[in-house]
Amino acid sequence: MVRKKTTGKYKLKTHKSTAKRFRMTGSGKIVRTKGGQSHFRRRRSKRAKRQFGEMQVVQGSGFLKRIRRLAPYMSKYRTTPTARTAK
Repeated sequence: MVRKKTTGKYKLKTHKSTAKRFRMTGSGKIVRTKGGQSHFRRRRSKRAKRQFGEMQVVQGSGFLKRIRRLAPYMSKYRTTPTARTAK
């Protein structure tokens, strides 16, 4: 049996919860959905509930660096979690 030659490169594993929470836009920005959508929403205003469905651009170089490290193939495959709409 012939042994496969190794190329010396490592496969990087994607952090799955990061890949589900963030996505990359066509222009290269990383966006996220807002938290707090599941319960305790009775006391929120209609405007606040409506804003839960909007995607937020991730700010801060430290956060961006960490997200890119945890999901290295995000720019390649465009993982797209659906933005849940406010009910």
